[in-house]
Amino acid sequence: MAAVDRGRYRTWVGDREVTAMKARELGRRSIVVGDRVSLIGDDSGRPGTLARVVRVQPRTSALRRSADDTDPVERVIVANADQLMIVCALADPPPRPRLIDRFLVAAYDAGLAPLLCLTKADLAGPEEILAAYDPLGIRHIVLGRPLTDERLDQLRALVADRISVLVGQSGVGKSTLFNALVPEAERAIGEVNAVTGRGRHTSSSALALRLPEGGWLIDTPGLRSFGLGHISPANVIRAFPDLTEGAEACPSGCSHLEEGCGLDEWAAEHGAQARLDSLRRLLRSREGLDPADTL
Repeated sequence: MAAVDRGRYRTWVGDREVTAMKARELGRRSIVVGDRVSLIGDDSGRPGTLARVVRVQPRTSALRRSADDTDPVERVIVANADQLMIVCALADPPPRPRLIDRFLVAAYDAGLAPLLCLTKADLAGPEEILAAYDPLGIRHIVLGRPLTDERLDQLRALVADRISVLVGQSGVGKSTLFNALVPEAERAIGEVNAVTGRGRHTSSSALALRLPEGGWLIDTPGLRSFGLGHISPANVIRAFPDLTEGAEACPSGCSHLEEGCGLDEWAAEHGAQARLDSLRRLLRSREGLDPADTL
């Protein structure tokens, strides 16, 4: 499934783009970008023709979010991806490490390999962000403007033959990267508001396109929040493997929120207070004790 728009589903059958509608027998079952489906009817792709989606194949992965951290109802954004490309600007808008942490939690929960893509390196250096995430061993790439052929080739190598999903807040350059990697995409490129520092939402729905080097690239709308209410606390903690050593000193059943948590002393000794604060903010938000990290 390449795109979903007002009850119409854009699919690919070989090299043909086919428009379809959902068969009545599928009921209320959701179909999302990335789903592999079976069609019947006219799949010629000719103008004015319409096929029917009659079956959705089992998903190998599902990137999910909830409305907020206290809402356990999940919403699948993209199916069958294998890499989450987290796009973060180093300035204009400023980086939001807590949002990066949320994306990492969602990636690990879905079984997707994270790729950190830092943009606008011509405006600010990447050292602080890289220092925070290097201990996790996450692959990363740093891009400035203009985007050089060498850097673009490096990015192409990181997404070739994979199904990659781009996520990030508005204004970080997702659509620019999408257009550079798939020139025929012609996604609208927005501007950052000089007053709020927020980007305009230039992509209103997910879109999947084939990469010239093989694989698929899926663009998603710019996000102002990313709820994790559907993810268990244990899976939240999996996104902080750099704190695992410190957690070994915790008492049995420690929630990492109460007094006596072994992470307090360990984080102070190892300069990991910012990471511990981010973990606890996520855990408290799931419990409704703190608001979600909105932009």
